[in-house]
Amino acid sequence: MLNEQQQTQLLISQVYQEIVLTDPANEGDWLAFERRLQRYLPALTLELSSVYGERDDFLSFLKALLTAAYHSWQARSAALKAQDTEHEQHPDWFSSEQMVGGVCYVDLFAGNLQGIIQKIPYFQELGLTYLHLMPLFKCPEGQSDGGYAVSSYREVNPALGTIDDLQAVAAALKAAGITLVVDFIFNHTSNEHHWAQEAVKGNPNYQDFYYFFPDRRMPDAYDQTVREIFPDQHPGAFSQLADGRWVWTTFNSFQWDLNYSNPATFTAMAEEMLFIANLGVDILRMDAVAFIWKQLGTDCENLPQAHALIRAFNAVARIAAPSLLFKSEAIVHPDKVVQYIAPNECQLSYNPLQMALLWNSLATREVNLLQQALERRHNLPAQTAWVNYVRCHDDIGWTFADEDAAEFGINGFHHRQFLNQFYVNRFAGSFARGVPFQDNPQTGDCRISGMCASLVGLEQHDPLAIDRIMLLHSVALSSGGLPLIYLGDEVGSLNDYSFSADPHKANDSRWVHRPPADLERYAARHDLATDAGQVFKRLTDLIQIRKQTPALGGTQLLSFNTKQPSVLGYWRGEAERVLVLANFSEQPSTVSALTLSALPETLFDLISQQRISVINGLPLKPYQVMWLQLES
Repeated sequence: MLNEQQQTQLLISQVYQEIVLTDPANEGDWLAFERRLQRYLPALTLELSSVYGERDDFLSFLKALLTAAYHSWQARSAALKAQDTEHEQHPDWFSSEQMVGGVCYVDLFAGNLQGIIQKIPYFQELGLTYLHLMPLFKCPEGQSDGGYAVSSYREVNPALGTIDDLQAVAAALKAAGITLVVDFIFNHTSNEHHWAQEAVKGNPNYQDFYYFFPDRRMPDAYDQTVREIFPDQHPGAFSQLADGRWVWTTFNSFQWDLNYSNPATFTAMAEEMLFIANLGVDILRMDAVAFIWKQLGTDCENLPQAHALIRAFNAVARIAAPSLLFKSEAIVHPDKVVQYIAPNECQLSYNPLQMALLWNSLATREVNLLQQALERRHNLPAQTAWVNYVRCHDDIGWTFADEDAAEFGINGFHHRQFLNQFYVNRFAGSFARGVPFQDNPQTGDCRISGMCASLVGLEQHDPLAIDRIMLLHSVALSSGGLPLIYLGDEVGSLNDYSFSADPHKANDSRWVHRPPADLERYAARHDLATDAGQVFKRLTDLIQIRKQTPALGGTQLLSFNTKQPSVLGYWRGEAERVLVLANFSEQPSTVSALTLSALPETLFDLISQQRISVINGLPLKPYQVMWLQLES
């Protein structure tokens, strides 16, 4: 019986014979590839064998996968290979204080991909070093779930440009020092994808790429335990085809879930992943990571095989595109979110708990749940980081754990109902103007749509609205990890209610916070007499302070109990330390001298650029934030 090392050497030898001995011209590229195989093949084999190891064709599947990975490595540019080496030498590069992210839809923000290149000077003005371009691959016309129904991973949506344009964007951003992020929608494809079309035709090579059922017997069995994601527009998890069969469609009838119990599906998606990486994409947002494995009798979310498959994709990337990183999108229980974060799985992850609790604290004027989350759920393993955000393209769901809330005597169900009422202006005195998403009066379930500015009161000219915008973004910028700004928020863009007139968007209220770039606001960004100018100036000042403060880099955070219900507190940095204080109330609040008694008598506030005495306590104005540096 061969041991693990012997098995690895035998497999490498077999792949070498198939690749190099059949074409000696491959010898030069093989040497570097072999070094990566020696390092990562055992992990890849381990993960894939946990899913497919019982199959008789496992070894032939693995060899075919490695052959495809080699050809991708061979096609990788010299510039990208040099980046691979650099990032391997600095594996935590993405958690630097220099990293500041932005996210936008290409068409809404810049018209097309060439327009993105023209916007690079603006991205630099804002201070971005990371840009996430929302789904831009070919998708069906009309309803496409905002581009998350992919018809081809090798073609750009024609309205945005071509695949050559995308490669040019990647090169131009890289030259400007900006990391490129795109979505990797690997749980499902559009029903117009070539694989789906061939499967419907009966092509045996693609029949098992999706889950087809001849009648309702198995779908009914699965539906007993699988939750409905979008019950308003898509009850259940299955859709019927014209020929009477049923196909698995977790999200929408036009998005067909891929069948990863078929190893050919994994290989095909790995090839698509490496193709995208070789365009110059640096980070993939791994969409819907929780859903990629199905098992009867479960909710088909967060299953062990899903983690094994993501780690296997990661190992393939380490072998053939080593600087490619993954960012997980898992809007699930906080204990489940963190399970996707590891150097060998997803190095980055959205921080949905922090996002939700920022809005919770703003509504309640209490930071208890947010402070608790920072204490217990914030710090991550080395070479990983949160992506901290205030808003995104999606809705706000209240993802806090009920057991966490119960420690403060909070009933999770009732509290979510209050938050929903507050943010859709059904609560007396609310400053928010959000729009309900998937509102279900029978169950009380609801999520919130809305631009940041509309949710904090700018839409009705609340004089404290801009302070609230700064408060929220200051936490994202300073709490450890990579901050992400939803473009439009930096100039205070408001809700766009015109979506309701578009039949392709009217049933999805999330389009209220996906407006076209407000050209008037962007033109006024340097005019401090305007809302846009005030928001832009204050936010870009915060970004520059972050970049000049090494203590705000990295990921680790130490909670600081202010003993004030509305004031959040935490330490950043080690050799150089910064104490962040943030008042989540429209009332002033004072952190007592006793609470601050272990600190020096004077601190330097990086935001106001003033020395602050704490001998008699520290007063904070409504919604004020301080980044207090301990002076040497």
